[in-house]
Amino acid sequence: MTTKLLLTFAICRLIVTVGLTVDPSELLLLGVDGQLSVDPFEVETASLDFGLLTRAEPMAVLHPGSADDIARLVRAAYISSHGFTVSARGHGHSINGQAQTSNGVVIEMSGGSRGSRLGLRKLDKPQVSVKEKHVEVWGGELWIDVLRSTLEHGLAPKSWTDYLYLSVGGTLSNGGISGQAFNHGPQISNVYELDVVTGKGEILTCSEEKNSELFHAVLGGLGQFGIITRARIALEPAPQRVRWIRVLYSNFSTFTRDQEHLISLHGNPTSRKFDYVEGFVIVDEGLINNWRSSFFSPRNPVKISSIAGNGGVLYCLEITKNYDESTAGTIDQEVEASMKGLNFIPSSVFTTDLPYIDFLDRVHKAELKLRAKGLWEVPHPWLNLFVPKSRMADLDRGVFKGILGNNKTSGPILIYPMNRSKWDQRSSAVTPDEDVFYLVALLRSALDNGEETQSLEYLTNQNHKILRFCDDAGIKVKQYLPHYTTQEEWMDHFGDKWDQFYRRKMEFDPRHLLATGQRIFNPSFTSSTGTVSPW
Repeated sequence: MTTKLLLTFAICRLIVTVGLTVDPSELLLLGVDGQLSVDPFEVETASLDFGLLTRAEPMAVLHPGSADDIARLVRAAYISSHGFTVSARGHGHSINGQAQTSNGVVIEMSGGSRGSRLGLRKLDKPQVSVKEKHVEVWGGELWIDVLRSTLEHGLAPKSWTDYLYLSVGGTLSNGGISGQAFNHGPQISNVYELDVVTGKGEILTCSEEKNSELFHAVLGGLGQFGIITRARIALEPAPQRVRWIRVLYSNFSTFTRDQEHLISLHGNPTSRKFDYVEGFVIVDEGLINNWRSSFFSPRNPVKISSIAGNGGVLYCLEITKNYDESTAGTIDQEVEASMKGLNFIPSSVFTTDLPYIDFLDRVHKAELKLRAKGLWEVPHPWLNLFVPKSRMADLDRGVFKGILGNNKTSGPILIYPMNRSKWDQRSSAVTPDEDVFYLVALLRSALDNGEETQSLEYLTNQNHKILRFCDDAGIKVKQYLPHYTTQEEWMDHFGDKWDQFYRRKMEFDPRHLLATGQRIFNPSFTSSTGTVSPW
C-alpha cells in the first residue's frame, strides 16, 4: 500500500510539474518494488553525465528493486497509447548524453545513496561459482565490486576497463577494453550468459545457445536492444601481484613495431608474454607527470627536453606481468626474457611492483586526487577512435605531431593495438577490417583556467579537426563510444552491419523506446489511427 501511495504521489507530481502525457493508470499498474522518483535532486543527477556536454531532464527516475521492476516499466511504455522512452543509467560515465532522455524515465541501475535512503532491498550481490569459474552479477553492479567479490575466491574476470567504477551493463553495451584486450579480447568476449529486458518489456535469458540473436545484439549494442539485468562473466585464477613497467620511445614506428610484436605473442605460454600492453602519447612535458602518469616518481620527474624526441613527441609503453608469491623468484628472469628485442630508450625504464587489485584500481586513486582539487567534475570532450594499423603513421604525422603539436594537454592520450581475432564479429560492436587496429583515446578535460588550449571550445574544435583530417586523408576510423547526430552517420559507422543492426532493432525494440540518447533512432509510437509516427 505504501509503495502504491508513493507511486501515485510521484505520478501526480509528474502531471503537474512536467505535463506528463502518459495515462496515470498505465504507471499505477507497475506495482514496482523499487521507487519511482520525481525528486529534483534525482532528476538533476539523471540529467547530467561525466561528459557535462549535454543536458536532458527526464520526467522521472526509477530505482529498481528487481529486474521485474524494469520489465514492468518498459512494458508500460511499450503498450502505452501515448508513449514514453526509457534509458538505463549505470555510473553516469557517458560522455555525450547516451544514458539521458528528456521524454521519459531514467533507470538508475547502480542504485547509489538514494536507494539506501529509501530503504530499498539490496539487489543480489555477485554470486561466484568456483567450480565453473564464472560470476553472476546484476547489470548495475560496478566492476570494482565484482572484483572484490571474486577475489574472495581467488578468482577475477579476465578483461577490464582502465576505470573500475563503471557498471557491468554499461561496459558490455559498448565493448569494455583495457590493456588485456589483446590477449583475452574485450569484456564482451568474456560473457557466458545474459538476462535482458527487451524493448517489449520481456525478460529473456540469452547466450550462445539460447536466444543467440539477442545475445550478440546486446553485446556492444549501445543499449538499443535491451537492458542488461544479469550477466554471467568468465573468471580465471587471480594473480597476487603485478610487475608494472614503463619505457619511452622517441620514434613512432619503433614504438608501434614493439607493441605489435608484444600482442602477437597472445598464444604463447604465460611465462613468455606480458599480461597487459598499453601505451600513451606524450606531446608536452606536463602530460608525462600528470594524474594518469603518476607512476613516475615526483622526486624524479621525466623531462622531455632530456630525451631527444622526434618533433617534441614521446611515446610511452606500459606492460605488466602478473605473478604470485610462489613464482616471485622467477619474475625477474621472465621479464628480462620478454623484453629482449624491444627497442625502447635504455635510460627510460621505470618499474614498480604492487598488489593486483591496486594495479587494476589505479585510476580511481588518481580520481580521488582530482576530486580534492575540484578537477574531476569538469567537461570531458573525449574522443575515442579505432584506427587501422596501416594508417597509424599517417595519424602520428597529422595528429600527434600536427594538430596536437606542442600544446599543453589536460589528460592522457592512450594508444595501443588490439587483435581483431579477439573480437566476436557477431556482436554489434564494429572495428576496422584489419587484423590489428589501434585504440587512440584522447581523454582530455576542459579547464576554466584562462588557457585557451584547455578550454571546452578549443578542445571540441580540435576533435572536429582530427575527425576532418581522418576523413580527408581517407583513414577509415571507427569511433569507440561513438557519438553521431544523424542516422546517415550511424549507417556509415556500422557499414555492412547496419542492415543487421536495423533488423535487430525492429525485432527487439520496435517502438524505439530504449537508449534514445544515442540518437540512432527516433522514438515512434502508434497513433490513434494505428499508424506509426515519430515522437
